[in-house]
Amino acid sequence: MMAWLQLWTMGLMATMALSVSLAIAEDSDLPVAETEKRGPVAIVKKETHPILFRQKRAWIWNSLYVEEEKPAPSPHKLGQLKSSQNVEVKRYTIEGEGANTIFTVGPKGDLYVTRLLDREEKSSYHLIAKMFDGNNKLIEDSGEFVIQVNDINDNIPVFPKPYNGSIMERSPVGTKVVEVKATDADDPTSANSELKYSLTGDGETSAFAIDSITGVISCNVNTLDRETKSQYVVVVKAQDLRGLPTGNTATTSVTITITDTNDNIASFTRRVYELQVPEDHKLNEKFGTLELEDRDEIQNKEPIFTILNEYSKVFNVELSASKDGNLMLKQALDYETMNSYTFNVQVRENLRNLRFPADNVNSAVTTAQVTIKVVDVDEPPVFSQPIYTFTVVEERMVNNIGVITARDPDRAKMTIRYSILDKDCPISINPLTGQLSTLRTLDRELEATHMFQVKAQEEPSGLESFVKVNIKVQDINDNKPELAVDEIFVCENDVTNTVIGTLRATDKDEEPPSFSFGLSGESSNFSIRDNGNNTADIMVKQGPFSLDDPKDYNVDVRVSDGGRPIQTSITTLAIKSCRCDARRIPTQCKASARRMSVSVHALIAILLCILTILVIVILFGMRKRYQKDSLASIKNSGEIHEQLVTYDEEGGGEMDTNGYDVSILSSACQDGSLLRHADRLPHPSLYAMVQKAPHPTACKGDMAAMIESKKGEADHDRDGFPFDTLHIYGYEGPESLAGSLSSLQSSSTGSNLEYDFLNDWGPRFRTLAELYGVDEPDYYHQY
Repeated sequence: MMAWLQLWTMGLMATMALSVSLAIAEDSDLPVAETEKRGPVAIVKKETHPILFRQKRAWIWNSLYVEEEKPAPSPHKLGQLKSSQNVEVKRYTIEGEGANTIFTVGPKGDLYVTRLLDREEKSSYHLIAKMFDGNNKLIEDSGEFVIQVNDINDNIPVFPKPYNGSIMERSPVGTKVVEVKATDADDPTSANSELKYSLTGDGETSAFAIDSITGVISCNVNTLDRETKSQYVVVVKAQDLRGLPTGNTATTSVTITITDTNDNIASFTRRVYELQVPEDHKLNEKFGTLELEDRDEIQNKEPIFTILNEYSKVFNVELSASKDGNLMLKQALDYETMNSYTFNVQVRENLRNLRFPADNVNSAVTTAQVTIKVVDVDEPPVFSQPIYTFTVVEERMVNNIGVITARDPDRAKMTIRYSILDKDCPISINPLTGQLSTLRTLDRELEATHMFQVKAQEEPSGLESFVKVNIKVQDINDNKPELAVDEIFVCENDVTNTVIGTLRATDKDEEPPSFSFGLSGESSNFSIRDNGNNTADIMVKQGPFSLDDPKDYNVDVRVSDGGRPIQTSITTLAIKSCRCDARRIPTQCKASARRMSVSVHALIAILLCILTILVIVILFGMRKRYQKDSLASIKNSGEIHEQLVTYDEEGGGEMDTNGYDVSILSSACQDGSLLRHADRLPHPSLYAMVQKAPHPTACKGDMAAMIESKKGEADHDRDGFPFDTLHIYGYEGPESLAGSLSSLQSSSTGSNLEYDFLNDWGPRFRTLAELYGVDEPDYYHQY
């Protein structure tokens, strides 16, 4: 068979060579007979320049073809280089791709190949031939020729990658699954690379088919079922030489996945479900599950549940995350009313995309019986109403506002006690009967509604419930109307019936008032006109008026609210008298006292303020007297103070002696007995210690002279204050650690007035020492 194939290939090459030869003969203007004469394997190669080649063309050689993969242990001949010139050729040369390496030329122009060639590596070689005579002269210009490498079927098909495909179950015949494609490196123009595809018997080929030319795999049946078989593996074979038995082959496996569709009906796993649920189970919460069986994948499960009797108002079935049925409560259960429920639940599948019967249509359990038993639970008290609302008339004590009622829903019927959670609530409740009553009178104007919670608690279980209670305070006409008016004035030139202001009133009561206005008592100057719309005008009754009139104008206005009982208030309205311009705009007014009614609370506040002021005054007086008594006791105990008394009036007689302590001045003429030291020796008085210059002495009783002396000293003291003053020394009291700050008790040795150390500083400080120093003879001088 291989020999036959090679013979067929050589025939094909010869035919192609003949065609090329005829074309070259036509192009070179040679007679056809001459071309035929040269034989089927002779060709003429054109020169590089066609015009010159046409004129000087002489190259003639056999068609040059070489078969790939042909073993070449020794060079073998491809053909012979020839020329049409009748010249003896001595030498041939070749140049170009593979010249003198892959291809060689003999002395007679024979062309040889020296090695094995691969068409897939290189399919043609371009060479240039030259011939020389015996004198090494170029006989013929160079001619270009091509050596073609003939293809053999030496490559097998190759699949580039593994293939995977998918198809939905129950797809019709002919549905495309996947396309496979192989490649062959042989010559694409030959049969060596023409492939055909087929499915081998190694895979599951009955359900699929493949197009032998395109390699498209398609479904061969319409009964694919994912629940039966979800995956197929088929083997594809590719063969070259158009699928001839001698062709090379390659295989690959293709994995085909069957995808799911909703082609199964949901089925109950049981025909009877028995569940228990406590009676206090919360609404819209799961208390049981109806398990389903569905062979489809979860995304394709679409069960629909239906409760077949009237219990659909009490129970509901909802889809769970796993597409089962969760039982829910729609209404509260009561064990004492009904302790068991039995009903049927039906399930059906949403098969909107299914055009044929489901796989398990005959075996699915689509109806199940559900029995639910209610479990008794000790429940808290239940109030007769979700919220209680009562009405109470204000300003009254009410013993029976209403009754709060709660019951024990269980069969035990335990005792229930009531209580109010708000400790500040003005309402009380009877703990056994639940009757409400007031603890104090209610005022609608302060708080119109009282809201609180009542707790009902079972005994002895302690279960409790709460309910909201609203107490609305009903209004009565218990508030007097209040006059609301702007400042009113009367002009000097106002005449009779001039409207000088409008009166209005307010009422805190809830009932819409019907105010009426009038005067309380007679008024010679003004009158009131009731407009009947809760307003009134105050008018001039008799004028004119004068700013020089010393009296004030006041009107007592009576206002009634028209309620039951009628409440009336009297308000004194002050009217100012003014001088007005032509447009009745006041330009000058006389102030008038506006006396309005004062409430009891305001009077109490005023009295409290007055009482507080009186108490403060009394406390200040007592404190002042205590201070005087303290000073007197200090003087009696020998304490000394320096005093300066200022009088704004002239003279005072003997009463002036009470303003200061005469003993202080008298002590200056003493021998310092009041200032004796512990050594009992006489010391100079403080007056002598602080003097700066000699001054006349003052004897006992000569107080005026001593004062004049001190004044003169102060006037001539350059270190003193620039104004007439004397220092005032306060006394800290006998208990103070600081003692007296008076200079009268200061020692000469410890005083800040000692400047004798200045004498030791040298002659530069002599003047300063004389100014501030104390002369030794004057130190012990006494007045």
